[in-house]
Amino acid sequence: MKLGGIKSVENAHDDSVWAVTWVPATAIRPPLLLTGSLDETVRLWRSDDLILERTNTGHCLGVASVAAHPLGSIAASSSLDSFVRVFDVDSNTTLATLEAPPSEVWQMRFDPKGAILAVAGGGSASVKLWDTSTWELIATLSIPRQEGPKPTDKSGSKKFVLSVAWSPDGKRLACGSMDGTISVFDVPRAKFLHHLEGHFMPVRSLVYSPYDPRLLFTASDDGNVHMYDAEGKALVGTMSGHASWVLCVDVSPDGAAIATGSSDRSVRLWDLSMRASVQTMSNHTDQVWGVAFRPPGGNDVRSGRLASVSDDKSVSLYDYS
Repeated sequence: MKLGGIKSVENAHDDSVWAVTWVPATAIRPPLLLTGSLDETVRLWRSDDLILERTNTGHCLGVASVAAHPLGSIAASSSLDSFVRVFDVDSNTTLATLEAPPSEVWQMRFDPKGAILAVAGGGSASVKLWDTSTWELIATLSIPRQEGPKPTDKSGSKKFVLSVAWSPDGKRLACGSMDGTISVFDVPRAKFLHHLEGHFMPVRSLVYSPYDPRLLFTASDDGNVHMYDAEGKALVGTMSGHASWVLCVDVSPDGAAIATGSSDRSVRLWDLSMRASVQTMSNHTDQVWGVAFRPPGGNDVRSGRLASVSDDKSVSLYDYS
């Protein structure tokens, strides 16, 4: 696989762009790129040429995360204002507004069937699960305290949850915390299973392989990308190459490669068979907060696409084959 730059939009937003995802194609339109920014807006872009389709407002502080339903009809944005806004992609109608206490709304992901929206709970040391048919809170997956040498030391007893990821079968949910640990839950039983260890700084992004429900990729401020057997609790690989924090990771639709973004301002492509970085893209002039491979589907999709977003306010689009 090799990346080729297609287009970069400078000043795509009026402030840092922190979030990016793809809205899948529907019967009436191709896929769209969805971005969220500290300028409090969410923007939708054409997926082959980065032409702005529309700008959505509704938050009163910066947007920290965006997520798209697998059917492509609805999407959600979470903000530092502690609200999650769920909206119809094509009409921009607000379908639900989910409220949380301060510092308890971070990264979000819809499950593979689109029945549940998982929201990383930040300071609550939990992941909240919302039913997408009723928008009712149906479960809170709390991270248990780990046994430590100083059980009376409350400063380390809670985990600030930054990121979430669903396994491709929807049975497992993993979340990354500020202290570097990863927690894995059995979702049907709403049960905590175990921690995955190996990182020692914040895990801001993680993603399961689309073909192997056991394989989990994680990105950390410690500069490393880890591959875990999330069921066997085993660290099966470590990939290094970024010069600073690794802020985001995504896996290609065929499961053969991952892309990462870093505060070293670069996007890297990694070949998983080699477990090595095979390409570095330097489009951005500031740290890269999001990378996202476009899912397959849509009649006029010409080739693979990867998008990246940055503190430099730009959005970049690459093709790959």
